[in-house]
Amino acid sequence: MPSIELYYWPGSAPCMAVQMVAHAIGVKLNMKFTNLHAGDHLTPDFLQMNPQHTVPTINDNGFCLSESHAIIAYLVDQYAKDDSLYPKDAKKRALVNHQLFFNVSTLYGRFSQYYYPVMFWGAKQFDPEKFKALEAAYEFLNTFLDGQQWVAGTSMTIADYAILASVSTADAVGFNIKKYPNVDAWFQCARKAVKSYEENYQQHIMVFKKQYEDATGKK
Repeated sequence: MPSIELYYWPGSAPCMAVQMVAHAIGVKLNMKFTNLHAGDHLTPDFLQMNPQHTVPTINDNGFCLSESHAIIAYLVDQYAKDDSLYPKDAKKRALVNHQLFFNVSTLYGRFSQYYYPVMFWGAKQFDPEKFKALEAAYEFLNTFLDGQQWVAGTSMTIADYAILASVSTADAVGFNIKKYPNVDAWFQCARKAVKSYEENYQQHIMVFKKQYEDATGKK
């Protein structure tokens, strides 16, 4: 199995999702630290791979791809031994896609809308209306998980990996996951199910937590 270059930034939940899925299916990643502060993502070589200049980005022997959900779907389709993490059955795959889209547009989307302005964009205070929207996103997830162990069907899929990275990040900065019992139960189960979780937690989630503490003065 080939080694795939992963251009990443520590502290990134999307990068964490890619690493966890790659580990789960036995894909070796050649990790390429991308210093966003130094503009590594704005070099001509990087822009040729990814004009959006975002991480994660992969280079699989000349095939370049960005957007974490697209990457994890590609990795499973291309390299997994079976389709259990991303079923080929149209209805099962549709459920997985729904949760992937929900994650990027709503769950992690609203998380970034609430936290990023203060952490990265110079805002002086958090917006309480955006916090309400984030809480509503977790209410949706709590409802999706009512009566089921995994977010999209009866077994773990790439949607669980993507949402695990998002929920881990929210939990690390003090968002109260326990307020949502179905989410909390799933969170505890998913963390145990992912063999590479603790390694990735230290590499990404603790880094993001430190960034949050530095930006807000909260410990």
